[in-house]
Amino acid sequence: MPPKRAAAGAGKRKAASASSPSPDPSTESHFDSASDGEASAAEQEPAPKKRKTGKGPAKAKAKGKAKIPAAGKAKAKAGNSSGDAKKVEGAQPTNKVLPEHIEFPPRADGALRIAAWNICGLAAAQKKGFKHYVEAEDPDVLVLTETKVNNEPADPALSSRFAHRYWSISDKKTYSGTAILSKIEPLSVDYTLPGHPDPKSVKGRIVTLEFTGCFLVGTYVVNAGTGLKTLDAKKEWNTHFEAYIRDLDKRKPVIWTGDLNVAPTALDLTNPKPNWNKTPGYTEVETSAFARVLNASAEEADAPQFVDVWRKLHPALKHYTYFSYRFNCREKGIGWRLDHFVVSERLAGRVQMCEIRDEIYGASDHCPVVMELAGPL
Repeated sequence: MPPKRAAAGAGKRKAASASSPSPDPSTESHFDSASDGEASAAEQEPAPKKRKTGKGPAKAKAKGKAKIPAAGKAKAKAGNSSGDAKKVEGAQPTNKVLPEHIEFPPRADGALRIAAWNICGLAAAQKKGFKHYVEAEDPDVLVLTETKVNNEPADPALSSRFAHRYWSISDKKTYSGTAILSKIEPLSVDYTLPGHPDPKSVKGRIVTLEFTGCFLVGTYVVNAGTGLKTLDAKKEWNTHFEAYIRDLDKRKPVIWTGDLNVAPTALDLTNPKPNWNKTPGYTEVETSAFARVLNASAEEADAPQFVDVWRKLHPALKHYTYFSYRFNCREKGIGWRLDHFVVSERLAGRVQMCEIRDEIYGASDHCPVVMELAGPL
């Protein structure tokens, strides 16, 4: 006979805090709200009680033009819903659905706007206001990860906006998936990771577009998995990707973006100490691989240098792109910065801005990241 489950609210439960590990960010396997894995986890580990802390992010209103359908209407709120929160300067908003109106500042004159977003399933995101974000952002290039599509979508909202659409689709049904949608026609397209011994595992994870002045690489990088069970697969990916991006950089500068599934430093997740070498996305293997690509201190004299753009522009800020749907992480501000823009050092001077669209939450458990680049691709 299975053990009895405690009645709702019975007993003391430990809430997620700065001293406990942040929820595992492996969204493709067990943090997708529609996945069997999360349902199982939710049964075994009920949501913790809310604790009044007296502290919370500042309240803020979202403003804009694009309306969300009635099913998803709610203005973005930043703050503790209990109403007793103290203002915290620079805190990210805590809304759990997309704002009722969405509007962004106009792009800089002559700049191209590129957006990257892990949408945690296109079909699900479309029901939660996906198109309203795309309309408001109106990027020149949109990189989507974790699309979970089985065939190239016939979406008029996307096809009318982006003339050139490239979808990398996994052989495994409703799994992974990466796409680059562009208003600008590329010179060439590639869906492979050269040298990788298992091409099937790469499908759905990478799209490379070549433009006149640069390469644009969109990736949904392999997750190290629950209990780090797929860390070896992540090592394999990292080894070949490092060689690949360096080879591309010899030919043209590179823009690398998407869900890179790594929190590069302790600044990039809420609870670094309890997660170190225990949780996918924040292990020595993963952070050192990312650091090797950057080669920031030029330790490898013959290797190119790359720049983590958002971190360069915000050197001390602890803002995140992923907040698990579980354990009230969004409201508590418990998150990870997993989605990035990385550019060849010689492109860094052309960057006009790079921001996390942190009010765009609820259509996915990730927020989009956007970068503007002066001049053409």
